Amino acid sequence: MSAQPATTIPLQTYTERFPHLTFAQPEPGVLEIIISNPKHLNAADAHMHRDLATVWREIDLDDSVRAVLVRGDGDHFSSGGDFSLIEQMISDEATLIRVWKEASDLVYNLINCSKPVVSAIRGTAVGAGLAVALLADISIAGRDVKIIDGHTRLGVAAGDHSVIIWPLLCGLAKARYYLLTNEPLTGEEAERIGLVARCVPNDEVYPTALGIAQKLSQNSPTAIRWTKHALNNWLRLAGPSFDASLALEFLGFKLSDTKAALEAIRNRKKSAS
Repeated sequence: MSAQPATTIPLQTYTERFPHLTFAQPEPGVLEIIISNPKHLNAADAHMHRDLATVWREIDLDDSVRAVLVRGDGDHFSSGGDFSLIEQMISDEATLIRVWKEASDLVYNLINCSKPVVSAIRGTAVGAGLAVALLADISIAGRDVKIIDGHTRLGVAAGDHSVIIWPLLCGLAKARYYLLTNEPLTGEEAERIGLVARCVPNDEVYPTALGIAQKLSQNSPTAIRWTKHALNNWLRLAGPSFDASLALEFLGFKLSDTKAALEAIRNRKKSAS
């Protein structure tokens, strides 16, 4: 039986298929994904949210990619979901159902992507962006990063990635504390409790993450991918808890608490500006 031909996806093809993300190849075998919406601290609008959910399937099939590095554009990783998308989810059932499916796909597709993923976390990391940052196989955070889940502040349950990964990374007591109180974490505190792999000075985040991605790309592909697959069985075991949390989160978008919380956040931003 002849070997299957290798599948190579050109960088331009990623750009065409996922136009709301930015791609680069900083090193051979390393695909860089840049979350870019700098006017809104790299918040994920409806189009970017869809691309973040589906890009991992393409990467999984691309034999030229041996490691992935994901970062935000500029000084921030991502400020979470775009408020206009949240408003659409509140007012339109079709949007709510679509984004619910995308939120599930984002988590499971990233978990099931065979390529190792390294995240370079700087500035603000919230919501959907934080899901990518923490579900990465190795997360590197700057000392002054601001990590906050943000769900309960918005009036919805901590669904998204929170229930599937926080208790495993930092333990149930710390997960309860930060997910219920929405108290922000610095990079140093996140490393101390085990939420991220390493904390480094802010200007060293990207070179450190890139160096790790490059090292992973040069190791045995099967050894790296199969180790990731086995380790992520811990996350797959938590799948039912994640599914329940996500359902409860999206149910919350139809309740009055979310509308009141969204208005309160907007008023605070107006007062601060």
